Amino acid sequence: MKIDGKATRTIWVEADGATVGIIDQTLLPHRFVAAKLATLDEAAHAIKSMQVRGAPLIGAAAAYGMWLALKADASDEALGHAYTVLHATRPTAINLKWALDEMMAAVRNRPRAERALAALTRANEIAEEDVAINQAIGRNGLKLIEAIAAQKKNGACVNVLTHCNAGWLATVDWGTATAPIYMAHDKGLPIHVFADETRPRNQGASLTAWELNKHGVAHTVIPDNTGGHLMQHGLVDLVIVGTDRVTAQGDVCNKIGTYLKALAAADNNVPFYVALPSPTIDFTVSDGVAEIPIEQRGPEEVAMMTGKTLDGRIETVQVVPDGSPVANYAFDVTPARLVTGLITERGVLKPDRAALKAAFPERA
Repeated sequence: MKIDGKATRTIWVEADGATVGIIDQTLLPHRFVAAKLATLDEAAHAIKSMQVRGAPLIGAAAAYGMWLALKADASDEALGHAYTVLHATRPTAINLKWALDEMMAAVRNRPRAERALAALTRANEIAEEDVAINQAIGRNGLKLIEAIAAQKKNGACVNVLTHCNAGWLATVDWGTATAPIYMAHDKGLPIHVFADETRPRNQGASLTAWELNKHGVAHTVIPDNTGGHLMQHGLVDLVIVGTDRVTAQGDVCNKIGTYLKALAAADNNVPFYVALPSPTIDFTVSDGVAEIPIEQRGPEEVAMMTGKTLDGRIETVQVVPDGSPVANYAFDVTPARLVTGLITERGVLKPDRAALKAAFPERA
């Protein structure tokens, strides 16, 4: 995707051939800073602190983290330690475990002298596969937008509601939920995005809006509670969100508040789609509400907000009273019955076990 006309990805191997470059997403939207990761601990910190975030990007970053670890120490002990450290960084996104398992398979039975290069090769492949998958998601989702656009009168905009950030910043490139949006925009279709601010980390306002703005896509940032009102008044044509894990029966685990958007969409007959790459499907889990571990993050993400003051300073302020307890559940689960379809690299699927298994038999 583009930042002010320049093609950019979220993660890359630096020119020195020894470090990994990332966009520090904790500093967006007011500062664009690229950071370098040189060690396992730096890669783990980047994931845990959400310098990199979004299920597909977490997987890619973990893969490169394994490479950084093996570059320093290619022993069996170091390999097992790297897996354990990286796996513990974020418990909900299944792409993390998938990528680490892929890296283990690529290096486990190799001589130590070959492990670092094999790890780098597989990490690069995981990154490129993510880009190709997201492009395919974009093409399949584009058909949905084109069908709605064809029914509009006088070339009216197709209005898409998103939640959190499932854009290219959450992946290596293109994004999941945003890939169809970018392709529609690049094709010249009139399209407009309502971007939920997405408390507590404001990733819709700070990340989705930032990347849409940089790519030139028309959008409006809205408070999280506005989506239902817009749907009641016919101002949303479809909802497209991302996901951190999809169960074998089609339940969707995504950023907290997604479930409420799905309920509002169902009540107003608005199509509710979930865009996902196949590594996000967890065929070992059936009941999302009962079985998916929901990450609970620190209270400071709710109690504190960072922004730019009128005189241009970046400041962090407290927005809750002293002494008030805070709960910070990072994700919720949307039951499959509320999902219109799953936009995958192999087509738009029904959210059920049979459709997922037929489309991805090698994973099932």
